[in-house]
Amino acid sequence: MNGPVRSLAAAAVALLAFPTLSSAETVKIGGAFSITGNAAAYGAQQKHGVQAAIEDVNKSGKLKGITLELVLEDDGTSKEQGIAVYQRFINKDKVSAIIGPTLSNTASAADPIAQQGKTPVVAVSNTAPKGITDIGDYIWRVSLTEAQVIPSALAIAKAKMGFKTAAVLYGNDDVFTKAGFDVMKAALEAQGVKIVDIQTFATKDRDFNAQLTALKSKNPEFLMVSALVEQAAAIVSQARQLGWNVPIMGGNGFNSPKLIANAGPAADGVLVGTAWNKASTDPVNLAFIAGQKARNNDPDQFCAQAYTGVLVIADAIAQAGMKGGRDDIKAGFEKVKDLSTPLGKFSFLPNRDGNHAAAMQIVKDGKFQILQ
Repeated sequence: MNGPVRSLAAAAVALLAFPTLSSAETVKIGGAFSITGNAAAYGAQQKHGVQAAIEDVNKSGKLKGITLELVLEDDGTSKEQGIAVYQRFINKDKVSAIIGPTLSNTASAADPIAQQGKTPVVAVSNTAPKGITDIGDYIWRVSLTEAQVIPSALAIAKAKMGFKTAAVLYGNDDVFTKAGFDVMKAALEAQGVKIVDIQTFATKDRDFNAQLTALKSKNPEFLMVSALVEQAAAIVSQARQLGWNVPIMGGNGFNSPKLIANAGPAADGVLVGTAWNKASTDPVNLAFIAGQKARNNDPDQFCAQAYTGVLVIADAIAQAGMKGGRDDIKAGFEKVKDLSTPLGKFSFLPNRDGNHAAAMQIVKDGKFQILQ
């Protein structure tokens, strides 16, 4: 690690001001991410984020006597596999907390296992507005919901572009994409934008020309899409191939470099609300980015959220008096407030959802940039 990277990492570590520990202990954290399956692009970044955070916290010495140990498993973008992974974490590996799974769809099936097993979960990418933290008091969420991000992002886009009509396209067989649609529809209606047509698709679909042609025929000035990144890239590409050049705004599923990699130049101009302001000059964010680049990874929002999930667990251990049991960490979550993270100052709301500032980004010159 070179000098500038080392100094930035030290800046992040310095902000993790945890109290002194009384006795040596290893605290196991289960990481359940989509390493395979339809959400693998997100899971790969989450793996990078968690591994780096575990390493950074352990090296910091701020949890003196406590070593965080990661137990990593693939949730397979599957409810069944997610349940099996949670059961192993809780009953075999004896983890103190779980980070994941990647998709809300998997979380809806796996999180009840953790609630029943009284094992705290930190959701770092589950953005369905309803049904996640409602599962129970052991389920907490770092990731902002679509309801926390999309309305403000849409307002920014509307103010800049002045559109009055819109069409919506969404996946109707996934908890995340269906929830995203509900938020998009409500936000458009609340902001006085007329919805001229709505079309749907299935998760396994790859040809969206029929839906896009139908939407284009209604001449909307704006297109909103709730889709996972595999479908998102294809939708954007096919829309441009049809000669349809209206502004396109996606939900959280668009928040991956894979959108740009797969859609190429067609992605330019795509808008996405984001829970991570990559351009932030906060020392913790700069240290996080530098650390990821030193590990040969170009981080995205999912990486930043996963990294933050570990910082939140570490702070909960500190808030619990340097105790790493399941109920200790759960109790510590209640005291996490204004924690310095790559996402900004982070706190939990009373309903156990995360709370921090959101931002708006646009794809420009082949990369995500913050829309000013």
